Amino acid sequence: MSTHYTKDHEWIRVDGDVATIGITAYAQEQLGDVVFVELPEVGKVVAAGAEAAVVESVKAASDVFAPVAGTVVEVNAALPDAPETVNSDPEGAGWFMKIKLDGTPSDLMDRAAYDAYLATL
Repeated sequence: MSTHYTKDHEWIRVDGDVATIGITAYAQEQLGDVVFVELPEVGKVVAAGAEAAVVESVKAASDVFAPVAGTVVEVNAALPDAPETVNSDPEGAGWFMKIKLDGTPSDLMDRAAYDAYLATL
């Protein structure tokens, strides 16, 4: 299971035909302390690049985009009551949703490419 990244600072781990999605540590650092997370409904069909969730911090509210097309099959039910999990473990326990893939993900970067991208910001 490999992790890939988007230019919008989401991470995605694909396991078979299901992708787990969250925001990167860089995104969390830019946002500051996350205080609220709005997750999609299970069963929602999302297009690649479309808004899938909302994260609010003490600084700003930001959309979380779906890096892949598919159907939401699970959400991290703990996040609405414990949004600080995104602060402490954004690329682990702070995951947002799982999407059953509709096709093959594209336009994703591996860790080295993402780190190189971050160096340009």
